Amino acid sequence: MTASKSLSLIFIIRFLLLTTFSVPSTHSRSPSQNDVALIRAICKRTPDYYVCVHSLRSDPTSSHADVRGLAQIMVQVMKGRANDAMQKIIQLLQKGTDPKQKKALSSCADDYKAILEADVPMAIEALEKGDPKFAEDGANDAALEANSCEENFAGKSPITPYNEIMHDVAAVAAAIVRNLL
Repeated sequence: MTASKSLSLIFIIRFLLLTTFSVPSTHSRSPSQNDVALIRAICKRTPDYYVCVHSLRSDPTSSHADVRGLAQIMVQVMKGRANDAMQKIIQLLQKGTDPKQKKALSSCADDYKAILEADVPMAIEALEKGDPKFAEDGANDAALEANSCEENFAGKSPITPYNEIMHDVAAVAAAIVRNLL
């Protein structure tokens, strides 16, 4: 497969991951221009505007949320993406893979377990208690865990799109939280 075909495939998979797990908006009232403007303004301050807007708009409460609420939504998106990745890792481990890949996948399971059991709960609690620095740390740690998983493989991993979206969502969450500092 050529490099351009590989890159195109990654973008398609990433788009599918973003859209497959989105919650359709079913609000009783339309968001005001101010609600939409806040999302756009906050997302412009993140490393990935598209991931930010798409992720926030997938939650119907985002149209009425303040910055803290948007940060909380992104942390929940992180949790969802980590659960998606963990399910894929478990599925791949159950299929039976070669020992090197099994070892790398097991290490990834540990990375995603850390996201789900430490990073996300830390970010949620920190946002609830009004301590955005710890929430930012939790999101940044989640991005690092996704990178760590990817680095376990020689070349592309069988979960590259999951790692990429997890990293991107976590980086966006951290950037949103920084607005609270």
